[in-house]
Amino acid sequence: MDSLEPIFLLGPTGSGKSQVAVELAEFFGNAEIVSADAYQVYRALPILTAAPEKDLLARVPHHLIGTMEVWENNDAASHARRALRIIAELQARGRRAIVTGGSGLYVKFISHGISPAPPSDPGLRARIAEMSPREAVERLQQLDPEGAAHTDLKNPRYVARNLEIVLAGGGLPLSHWRGNWDHQALGPGFVLTPDTAQLDACILARSRGMVENGVIDEVAALLTQAKKISATAQKTLGLREVRQFLEGSLSRDQLIASLALSTRQYAKRQRTWLRREKWLVPICPGTKYWASEPEARKLQSDNGGGR
Repeated sequence: MDSLEPIFLLGPTGSGKSQVAVELAEFFGNAEIVSADAYQVYRALPILTAAPEKDLLARVPHHLIGTMEVWENNDAASHARRALRIIAELQARGRRAIVTGGSGLYVKFISHGISPAPPSDPGLRARIAEMSPREAVERLQQLDPEGAAHTDLKNPRYVARNLEIVLAGGGLPLSHWRGNWDHQALGPGFVLTPDTAQLDACILARSRGMVENGVIDEVAALLTQAKKISATAQKTLGLREVRQFLEGSLSRDQLIASLALSTRQYAKRQRTWLRREKWLVPICPGTKYWASEPEARKLQSDNGGGR
């Protein structure tokens, strides 16, 4: 096994990935962190996106954090290409990448290769957007019952993208495209698995901390100064709720509660996806596989998911 293959450290939002990734990178001594987060890439939104704090950024080099403007679109394929270039550059310098983040498709494109599915079609996507969520679900179920059964039908974005793939691919089912995907991971993967009560408490504390630490001013400045906000940036978790506060629809306490609720819902969807990724080895928070030499050797050994 390549001793410099990347390590994937994943988990739902609020699980403490940023801190653990830094500790793991410091353990290896020759590692740097590559973000697989769709939104932390925007430099104008460090608070809203819960980007790593300055002290963590100072301890270990980070990549793809705060490198784009909000008017620039980000997508999984483009992000993965950037990440893979960085991983290759690190390996060429004798360094290892710790890939961490919670954006499922972004992670998957880095770990297993960019899907050969049809690229996004703006016209087709616009037509799908005109459908109600129920209509989109029913259309997907009609065209690809098996694919629909494996889709989170409560997530309109997943439904829309999968329906777009089926329609753009000439009616071929999702299984056709997934069957052509490289199922072998680029490196070993681990997932933090806090219990629900612990995670909910962390999410509430983080939501309160965002408000106390200036997320309202951050979003207000963005809305005032940015001439355009990209479709990707518009989807940043919590942006809608802060806007509602600025419009007077929410009180400060209601904002905190709404941020916590939307984040818990997002974390639930993340946990659903992460459970399906059988190549990931669960780690309970507080457990350090790299805390001693035997565990370090175990971490570096082939766990069945890496090349």
